[in-house]
Order: sequence, then structure tokens, then C-alpha cells
Amino acid sequence: MLKKLTAFIISIVLAFAIAIDGYLLFFKKADPRTVTTQANTNSQAAPAASSSISSASSGSAAPSSSGAYRDGSYTGSAVRIRWGRVRVRVLIKNGKIASVSTLEYPNTNPHDQRVSQIALPTYESESVQANSSKIQAVSGATETWQGFTKSLQNALNQSKG
Repeated sequence: MLKKLTAFIISIVLAFAIAIDGYLLFFKKADPRTVTTQANTNSQAAPAASSSISSASSGSAAPSSSGAYRDGSYTGSAVRIRWGRVRVRVLIKNGKIASVSTLEYPNTNPHDQRVSQIALPTYESESVQANSSKIQAVSGATETWQGFTKSLQNALNQSKG
């Protein structure tokens, strides 16, 4: 009788823990102050499903007097990731990244919207600071990071030649 009671109590506690975990995972809004970053250990790591599907360039392409890139506005390829597509535009001034804006990103459900709200501004500002597509991923937004960095690198490649 004692074994059955103990097993019943343990199973109730387990069910409660699973319910709380499910709530925290799917329903509780993430606090942007607690989002952590993980080091970019392999900038070329990407699933086979992450293939670029189109490419476009816009704006002027005047050679800069200094810096690694030609001045202008360049739109990267739309990169398909598991949750949708990611496409960025980069503005180059004086041979450096002046700004990065995300034109297309996963936003079909509340979870995608939350991840994008937290991760994309971080990716955009880090790209400007690094003057490169080699940036750290935000924990929980690795797929978006892969699409973002591939699209950004495509735009930067256009600005080189």
C-alpha cells in the first residue's frame, strides 16, 4: 500500500512539473533581460534546408575611399529556414556597415514574433558593431541567426564586387 501511495505522489509531482514546464515554454513571454547569447563556434554550420532562394541588389554602388565594402544599399538573398524566410538589407557608408535592416523574417505565430522581436534588433546592432556577418547567436533563435547571417553575407559579398 505504501509503495502504491509513493508511486502515486511521484506521478502527481511529475505531471505538475511537466505542466509548469509546458506553460513556461509555450505561453510565458520571454524577458529580454534574461536572454543569453551563445558563442558563434561555427559560422558555416547550417542545416541543408537553409538554402538561399533569391537574390537582389539595390541602390548605388560607388567605390568608397576607405573600408572593405563599396558604398551603397545591398539586399541579401532570402534564406529559407525552418520557420520561414529571412532577408536583410545593408547600408554601406565610407566602406563600413552603417545599418542593417531585416526585410523578411518568420512572424506567422506569437512565438516567432517574440523570438524576432528579441533577436533581430540584437543581430542588426551586432552586425554594425562587428562590421561583419560574424556575430553571436541569441539563445533560442539559432535558426533565425543562420538565415540572418547568410542573407547578410550575401549582401556584403555583393558590396565587394
